[in-house]
Amino acid sequence: MLEADFKYIIDTFFTLFAMVLIIFMVPGFAMLEAGLVRTKNVTSVLTINVMIYAVASMAFLLIGYTIAFGSWENSSMSIWAAFLFQMAFVGKTINIMSGGVSERVRIIPLAIFAVIMGGVIYPLVVNFSWGADMLAGTILDIDMYDLAGSTVIHSTGGWALLAAILIIGSRRGRYKNGKIKVIPASNIPLVVLGALLLWIGWFGFNGGSVGSISSVENADIVAKTIMNTNTAGLAGAIIAGIIMYIRYKLLDITMVLNGALGGLVAITAGPDLYDMYTPILIGAIGGCLVVFAVPLFDKLKLDDPVGALSVHLVNGVWGTLAVGIFVDDISILAQLKGIVVVGVFAFVSSFIVLFIVNKIVAFRADDDVQLEGLDVNEVGVEAYPEFKRAI
Repeated sequence: MLEADFKYIIDTFFTLFAMVLIIFMVPGFAMLEAGLVRTKNVTSVLTINVMIYAVASMAFLLIGYTIAFGSWENSSMSIWAAFLFQMAFVGKTINIMSGGVSERVRIIPLAIFAVIMGGVIYPLVVNFSWGADMLAGTILDIDMYDLAGSTVIHSTGGWALLAAILIIGSRRGRYKNGKIKVIPASNIPLVVLGALLLWIGWFGFNGGSVGSISSVENADIVAKTIMNTNTAGLAGAIIAGIIMYIRYKLLDITMVLNGALGGLVAITAGPDLYDMYTPILIGAIGGCLVVFAVPLFDKLKLDDPVGALSVHLVNGVWGTLAVGIFVDDISILAQLKGIVVVGVFAFVSSFIVLFIVNKIVAFRADDDVQLEGLDVNEVGVEAYPEFKRAI
């Protein structure tokens, strides 16, 4: 067998394996969100997650991939493997948004947005950064380093979520008479399962983004990337737990897990570039940011049941800036420019699309529907029919 053929086969297999790990994040998001919402909305959340994977992936297949990369050509691996790997990312951007508007968003208009995000908005962000680069030679040309998408994926989803919250509003009764109504999670075991599935999926998310494992050098880079990814998650979880215990003398598992996810988002921009110690600092700062951002967004009355703004938007920005701070030959100004260009485009385009779709088919469920639960009204199947639904 020729060496070139061997490398082609190995890199194709590696990419397909990484893609499978990323797809594990579909049930990861689904379980995390299902555990954090009330029992009366669990089936609705699960349906939304399945529909996002289906419609966004189909839109990316038919339209988005060509917009993002200009063509399907790839000489280093199978074109089908290259496509599947990129397709695995698409739904994550929309999952970030859908989780943050849980318990009051209707399925059909969200599916419509998923088609547009998966087919046009997200592919254009990829085009500007990883792909065909239609902005090359213009003042908006992006020279940002973002290996696996702290900005391209996580911040994009965060900006779309911010636009959605501004249009859809908060859950019924969440903010009343100047007070914040605490709405506890319904199933902590599902939250833990979902977060750990996401954590495992991150190894394919970041490791696969190296693009090749068929040489000794690339194999080392992949291994280091995965190790640094895991380290940042560990640091985020530990620091979030420490802060919660210092402040409240309690170890809130939901905040510990979100701290871990914050660390994972933060490391995603440059896990291949750092030594083995820098991710500890980056992940720890990511965990801190989550702990302090969650109550801040509540004070601003930005209702986010899963903490997606704190995890994905805040740490997407932090993680991208961190590359410019900790890597000598990467400009922090270039990183900042990339954050701003992507952020403005993602927020404005998402807001416009959400606004138009909302005028045609309302995103927000009526207060009476929210009171009864979206499972009954949107799906017709209750996740826990034997239990009395919480109001």
